Amino acid sequence: MSGHSKWATTKHKKAALDAKRGKLFARLIKNIEVAARTGGGDPDGNPTLYDAIQKAKKNSVPQDNIERARKRGGGEEAGGADWQTINYEGYGPNGVAILIECLTDNRNRAASEVRTALTRNGGSLADPGSVAYLFNRKGVVIMPKNDVAEDDVLMAVLDVGAEEVNDLGESFEIVSEATDLVSVRKALQEAGYDYESADASFLPSVSVPLDAEGAKKVFRLIDALEDCDDVQNVYANFDVSDEVLAEVG
Repeated sequence: MSGHSKWATTKHKKAALDAKRGKLFARLIKNIEVAARTGGGDPDGNPTLYDAIQKAKKNSVPQDNIERARKRGGGEEAGGADWQTINYEGYGPNGVAILIECLTDNRNRAASEVRTALTRNGGSLADPGSVAYLFNRKGVVIMPKNDVAEDDVLMAVLDVGAEEVNDLGESFEIVSEATDLVSVRKALQEAGYDYESADASFLPSVSVPLDAEGAKKVFRLIDALEDCDDVQNVYANFDVSDEVLAEVG
């Protein structure tokens, strides 16, 4: 999974700087609003909201926007949308399985956007359940290395549910059960380690290796899906080597 994770991490770093900044901000704001509505507007008592706010801050979302989203979700201000979470399943080029997580206030629009993005880029919608079983819900924390040794990170999180620590080049990926995500994040904070993000994600149990041509097609499809306003996250079960990643650029 390291190839996929490294690609995703690099891509999100770039996303904060490029023309898609507005879309990234919108996704992060939605996450805050939904987390506040689901678990209350106090970040200290709502770990999901805390992590959503931290992620938004690290991606330079203005504090005013963050606070308004928190208040809308928590009911302190009017104007929040009725966001619904919908998952779609599909296949991409080379038989890559794709799980698409949407947060939308219009189910028909979301379905239409996802179907169009898939069919125009060599993919297709799959029946519910035909792809989801290939993914496991996991807690994933990304932290920059900052000259920290992998063994030190492992020692900090081993007793709180971490399953593995993966080296992504410039950062570490700490994987746990989704239910242990908050414990892992807190253990890193207590050890004095900064982290980039802490999310409940879907990680594939089986991956499909891609060459450069296949990787370009799959990346193009995922870009098209992420351009959809209602799409929050795209998970796919491909793996790319460092060599292929370098070739694709």
